[in-house]
Amino acid sequence: MKDQNESTVHKKIEDIWRSTCGSWENCNESTIQSFFSECEKHSIDPQACLSWIQQHNDTIPDWSAVSDIAREWVIEHTSTGSPISDSEENNR
Repeated sequence: MKDQNESTVHKKIEDIWRSTCGSWENCNESTIQSFFSECEKHSIDPQACLSWIQQHNDTIPDWSAVSDIAREWVIEHTSTGSPISDSEENNR
């Protein structure tokens, strides 16, 4: 079952990628932020998205700038490496 869930998440990440970036060549600082925002809307762990993108870093123009923006986004939207859930926020 775990493999099936991972496959479903992977497919969703790819679908979001196509709708926000279109292709690796179109990936830039703006589209990468849109990609992460859409992943967040679908409750996909931003670290999983970052890991998936990093696997393709050799095909992304200006990878250095894109990766900096991606890492900043993940840091800003996670707490101690994990997505923040509504219940955790309410307990603060």
